[in-house]
Amino acid sequence: MDESFATLIFKDDTLTLIDQRILPAEVSYVTCKTFEDVEFAIRDMIVRGAPAIGSAAAYGVYLAALQCPDDADFKKACKFLSLARPTAVNLGWAINRMLATYEHNIKQPRAELLNLLLAEADSIREEDIKTNKLMSRIGAAVVPQKATILTHCNTGALATAGWGTALGVIKTAFYDKKDIFVYADETRPRFQGARLTAWELMEAKIPSKLIPDSAAATLIRDGKIDLVLLGGDRVAANGDVANKLGTFALSVICKAYGIPFYSVVPVSTIDFSIPDGSAIPIEERDAEEVTHVQGVQVAPKGMDVYNPAFDVTPHQNLTGIITEKGIIYPPFKENIERLERGETL
Repeated sequence: MDESFATLIFKDDTLTLIDQRILPAEVSYVTCKTFEDVEFAIRDMIVRGAPAIGSAAAYGVYLAALQCPDDADFKKACKFLSLARPTAVNLGWAINRMLATYEHNIKQPRAELLNLLLAEADSIREEDIKTNKLMSRIGAAVVPQKATILTHCNTGALATAGWGTALGVIKTAFYDKKDIFVYADETRPRFQGARLTAWELMEAKIPSKLIPDSAAATLIRDGKIDLVLLGGDRVAANGDVANKLGTFALSVICKAYGIPFYSVVPVSTIDFSIPDGSAIPIEERDAEEVTHVQGVQVAPKGMDVYNPAFDVTPHQNLTGIITEKGIIYPPFKENIERLERGETL
């Protein structure tokens, strides 16, 4: 089954994005006609989720090429796009892939170069959807019949070009009639679980409940959770995973109580160039995301705030990393090296 909505559409040199800042109260779309529009959409989280950011950025590079016939200006535009959000590796991965297409075809007539760039951006989007469905099929094998699953943040079609990563696994298991039940963390401070995952679960008619983040530990302790499935924004070469803030705490509790804990990511989210999670840059966002909820002040004016968007879960706390190439199990470093060499898992 496909979704009843589209995360991103590109037509007539315009990128149209579902506005994830205002879901679920309103289903509205934002149009991006320039690379500056795309950069703002990524930075302000109109579009979010590592794979979706990568797809949007690819179209941003195409728009930059349309706007910037001068090579130096084009490169500056790509650099500007790459700085929109620092943690998700798919942003840089997609931009670098588009730049490789640009460099390889720079001597082509300009119209042909633009066509090739658009075709590459389309390929990145289409490949993401195919990848998500493939790893969802692989991941569904770890979901037991009648499983109760806990998930964190949003990893569905809204976080990707379509279908989803961890939520894609959940949907596949549900459509396989595994009689699952899902608990969704609200995911403070931007409530991606409450606003986005809950909306996607209801759209798919999957039995589920929304919980405060702090209720997850009690459910795990009381034996109410069979496994945890969540995403990842950057995976280091040793298997450490950067994901939405709160993931690390969940991993510690799951390890203490022996609950299987899986990250679901495409291979493009693995950063083979960094040895471990300490090298992953962690984005710190505006204080108002914590001091205000939907524009309403909930903290004293002038209070200092620490608001990291992500944390790093050490590979020792992971059961496995589900990818479109198979499931990476310990020893993570050695098996990720095998994956990089193109070997089967």
